[in-house]
Amino acid sequence: MGRIFREESGRSVATLIRIFGDIDIAEDAVQEAFAVALRKWPFDGLPPNPGGWITTTARNRAIERLRREVRGRELLSEVATLSPGNDDPGMPKEVGPVQDDRLRLIFTCCHPALSAEAQVALTLRLLCGMTTDEVARAFLVAEPTMAQRLVRAKRKIKAARIPYRVPEDHELSGRLRPVLAVVYLVYNAGLTGPGEPGLCSEAIRLARILSTLMPDEPEAAGLLALLLLTESRRALRTRPDGSLVVLGEQDRTRWDRVLIEEGQAIVRRCLRRNQPGPYQLQAAINAVHADAPTVEQTDWWQIVALYDQLLAVAPTPVVALNRAIAIGEVRGPAAALALVDDLDLDNYYPFHATRADLLRRLGRHAEAAAAYERAAAMAPTNAERDFLRLGGRASR
Repeated sequence: MGRIFREESGRSVATLIRIFGDIDIAEDAVQEAFAVALRKWPFDGLPPNPGGWITTTARNRAIERLRREVRGRELLSEVATLSPGNDDPGMPKEVGPVQDDRLRLIFTCCHPALSAEAQVALTLRLLCGMTTDEVARAFLVAEPTMAQRLVRAKRKIKAARIPYRVPEDHELSGRLRPVLAVVYLVYNAGLTGPGEPGLCSEAIRLARILSTLMPDEPEAAGLLALLLLTESRRALRTRPDGSLVVLGEQDRTRWDRVLIEEGQAIVRRCLRRNQPGPYQLQAAINAVHADAPTVEQTDWWQIVALYDQLLAVAPTPVVALNRAIAIGEVRGPAAALALVDDLDLDNYYPFHATRADLLRRLGRHAEAAAAYERAAAMAPTNAERDFLRLGGRASR
């Protein structure tokens, strides 16, 4: 049920927002539908189309609720006859250049009237089905604080009458950056979450739509390439027992060559445009990894050069950390550690994991063990915590 909720709740919420024009009504109805499913499905069995069942049940629950309320009856008269299927004349008409409810939801959540933090938080809550507590932990804030932020964001959407649609062609370019960022975060939520590959597939689907919608935007293509190249090795990130497998230990013969070839072809087209951006450069780095038959044959100098370009267009401490890791492969762990120790990333667990690995390679085992433990205490998943604690024990 948890997997179905992750994969289908966003789709259902997005559809109901289009129908009723109200986020709270949509959220409440979908939650009620899942509560009904928890009672019925163990006895009746899983329906052939769980997502369709949830959406239909949620829509019916919303209608029942609205019929009991004066404002609800007014809203129902606006919506008119509600029945499934976009061909029904009573359904609210789909507007905008693309008829896709989830893409509409992302553009609504990423409206410039909302803060960047609210845009991401609201999308993770509505589209990814993350709980308020999970979103709060992603932002390193208390759950009540995040709950208040989400309420304020939803109120602002309603008060400002932010339209629920994909912008017209002439508006798209100015709205692109936060939308790409959110699609990338959706993918990462599936990549790092336990048993949630549906979010990865959803992010790739949305990235394909965006790339088609904006063929002249190289960053839209770059994001698609990045997701495809990352997806090509996702299945190899963990063993059957759930333990983590780092990039250097993965069986590269089992990487998905179809996805790699598609991703690399997109990267080549992006490079010919000569308009480098963060997603294109990250995709190019992943393409270099995909080219190497073994970790020893990786062209680390090329990766360092790409990170130099990435740092120029996205000068963040996280990019600097990843560049330092690449530097460690060509100049050794001491050079990398000097770069890492200059970074202000104390609350970022990969920072401590990187320090731990570099200290281990330098033979500074006590310091390495402490850094592994610090990283493990901050890691978000059991697989990552177990991997880091194993490294800490090996360093003692």
